[in-house]
Amino acid sequence: MRRTRRNLTALLLTLAMILSLSACGGKKEDTSAPTESPSAEAPAETPAITQIRVGMECAYAPNNWQEDTASELNVPIENLPGFYADGNDVQIARHIAEQLGAELVIVKLGWSGLIEALNQGQIDMIIAGMGDTEERRQAINFSQPYKATEYGLMVNGDSPYANATTLAEFSGASVLGQKDTMLDTVIDQIPGVNHLPAVDSIPNQIARLEQKTCDAIVVNMENTPGYLATNPTFKVVELAEGEEFELGFNGSCVGLRKADTELLDQVNAALDLLSEEQRAEILAGANERQPK
Repeated sequence: MRRTRRNLTALLLTLAMILSLSACGGKKEDTSAPTESPSAEAPAETPAITQIRVGMECAYAPNNWQEDTASELNVPIENLPGFYADGNDVQIARHIAEQLGAELVIVKLGWSGLIEALNQGQIDMIIAGMGDTEERRQAINFSQPYKATEYGLMVNGDSPYANATTLAEFSGASVLGQKDTMLDTVIDQIPGVNHLPAVDSIPNQIARLEQKTCDAIVVNMENTPGYLATNPTFKVVELAEGEEFELGFNGSCVGLRKADTELLDQVNAALDLLSEEQRAEILAGANERQPK
């Protein structure tokens, strides 16, 4: 009987010790540093731009053209090995790339495919003498203008329209523009005009005028010094004040994707660094260097 009591007492003491140890060790103090909530995390930094891919025709001198000899001013054309791009647009692209600290890559594309290529991510910018029309603004964003734009008419020197001063005097004339550009659509502002089917490039417009299969072509007036240097028999029509084409856009601008708002700000900041005198010098240099 005594042994039974002693065994019971020992069993109770053992249980008490186990319970005591469990109470002391069951809840361990957390000495680790508190974890920050997701809302307290620092925002991720925007990755630095290391390369910008710029699309252009490389066939729109003096804005842009291609040549087969490297120089300190031109840039290799990525998808046309052995050829290089130069022109006003190329020098503007070089300036922007320098300000962004990025490598410049030039991609040659047909005019009609530039906006689609931009939105599909094949290129990062369009720098191709493109005007910021309302229709294009529905698809992409545009920078501030890097070049002012004025449209006019160019004819052969012996043309009966050579001394015209109004658009109305071109009534009945066969006038040619460039496909998918305002150089074509503004022709309808001429009353009674014979609006010819547009061609795909400025060189084709010039060739048609030289062949005299049209009476006049619509051109960017700021580019005419270069056109006249290579085609001295041409003449630029001097339209009277108030007789100019109505364009409805600001000028030649950089085209960017709608989502690239930060890049748009960077491009505008880079363009702000170019004075009007510097822009005029760049364009004059392009007019002088363009293929003869």
